[in-house]
Amino acid sequence: MITLRSHTPPRPRGPVLPGPRSAALGLSVLLGLASPTMAAPDPAASAVPPTAPATVMLEEMTSPELRARIAAGSTTALVPIGGTEQNGPHMVLGKHNVRARVLATRIAQQLGHTVVAPVISLVPEGGIHPPQAHMKQAGTLSIPEPVFEALLESTARSLCEHGLKDVFFLGDHGGYQASLQRAAQRVAKPGPAGAPPCRAHALTEYYRVTQTAYVADLKQRGFTEAEIGTHAGLADTALALAVDPALVRRDARGAIAAPAPREGVHGDPTRATLEMGQVGVQRIVETSVTAVRAALAAR
Repeated sequence: MITLRSHTPPRPRGPVLPGPRSAALGLSVLLGLASPTMAAPDPAASAVPPTAPATVMLEEMTSPELRARIAAGSTTALVPIGGTEQNGPHMVLGKHNVRARVLATRIAQQLGHTVVAPVISLVPEGGIHPPQAHMKQAGTLSIPEPVFEALLESTARSLCEHGLKDVFFLGDHGGYQASLQRAAQRVAKPGPAGAPPCRAHALTEYYRVTQTAYVADLKQRGFTEAEIGTHAGLADTALALAVDPALVRRDARGAIAAPAPREGVHGDPTRATLEMGQVGVQRIVETSVTAVRAALAAR
């Protein structure tokens, strides 16, 4: 008689090798990427809310961050306007652009609930051909006044479309101050049907103070009107130094060379200093903040 017995396979003598799924789980646990139970990750729990930067510059924000700012009460915008023009042999072509951005930032920070649009760097600088005004010197870029004013109007209406209420044009160059006023008047007219209301203001006080109170400050320090100048002279160069010393060229001794005749300079920049420029910067910021607050209170 033959007795049949069930056959049990012998145990393997070496270590048990895991299958592909077990191996992946073990590696994940070892690296801290998963729990032993392989619980599905919760996307909501792992999401880290983004931190909005402490900036007033619109171009440094995301679209949701700007929407949140507007919802929280930031309904005023500054539009800094510079210009790309010759500034003699001692100062860079983009002086106005850098200065407008820096000063607009400081003004917005003092105002609060204010954002700063990107700098407009293409402005009227004179006829292109034959060249007139600053266009006579290399590097100057110019656009017609009607194009410039339409650009300002569209910029203001774009900002208001997204919930901003008051837009201030802040111009660092004297040649287009009248255009700022005309553009503000264009914005005051009704826009397309259904467009939100938009108030634009030409902040002419920003530039005017550099021609009045700041010049008076320099005269009190013993500088002549001829030395102070109207373009790339002592006053203009000192303001550039206060905003960013790299805007001004110096020789090996650290001196600003006197420009030769016909080099596009009206004034004498050789004695300009950063400290003189800080006086002007303070004047511009304080005057502009006061003017903006007055305009907002009036409406």
